[in-house]
Amino acid sequence: MRETEKLNPLSKGIDALSIGEFLKLMHAESRVAFEAVGAALNEIEEVVRAGVAAIRAGGRIYCVGAGTSGRLGAIDAAEVGPTFGSDAFEGIIAGGPEAMLNAIEGAEDNREDGRSQAGRINSRDIVIGISASGETPFVIAFLEEAKKNGAPAWLISSNRVKYDFVDGVIVLPTGPELIAGSTRLNAATAQKLCLNLISTAVMVQLGGTYDGYMVGVSPANKKLVDRAKRTITACTGAGEEEAGRYLEASGMDVKLAIVMLSRKVSKQEAERLLAENEGRLRGLLP
Repeated sequence: MRETEKLNPLSKGIDALSIGEFLKLMHAESRVAFEAVGAALNEIEEVVRAGVAAIRAGGRIYCVGAGTSGRLGAIDAAEVGPTFGSDAFEGIIAGGPEAMLNAIEGAEDNREDGRSQAGRINSRDIVIGISASGETPFVIAFLEEAKKNGAPAWLISSNRVKYDFVDGVIVLPTGPELIAGSTRLNAATAQKLCLNLISTAVMVQLGGTYDGYMVGVSPANKKLVDRAKRTITACTGAGEEEAGRYLEASGMDVKLAIVMLSRKVSKQEAERLLAENEGRLRGLLP
């Protein structure tokens, strides 16, 4: 029996606990997810390195899952765009977009759909499968097909599994859930932490931040425009009005605006400087 399907000894009598007692137990048990991710940092680093290489080569990172795992992958991938101004991540969930809001029974067992959806993957891409059981047919079939197409393939699993066709497995051994088999709990928490680490580390390596500033942000609404101006001001020392002018002159590209302002160069020259520096601000600012 998979570890994630076993009964957690701490769950005995949970239905008789008070609300407060249950919340304290569940909160304390969530530490398991944090510790599981911490033990897998070496493997996570390998995935980050592969992801950086894939994007620099013109490829993309695909996060593939079913049910809760698929939703988490899709959410994390979707957030990369507005945060870092990149479309390099894409989430794929068994059952398609409708499965984000509604459970689609049987979708996770559809190996043929997994193989079919992996047809677009090529050797420049990298695929990250997400499966608490480590055995979800849709995910495994997708990884197999992607690997045939020459793409590096990794699996995030809460159970210890081994497949010859993947480049590696990130094992997050969260063990039995407080509600047996409900992997939307600690297993999902660990998956979300792991995906956050991967996507954020990849984009930081690609120049998506300067110090802690979100220099790759896509200023698509008033809140983000204000954030972009504050970021330009913080990185250059310019006033808000000047930062706004340069933001508009750059085509609403924060990194370009920062280089244009700090170096007093044209947009074209700023683009050249950033391209030579692999999209990173570090080393370009006084």
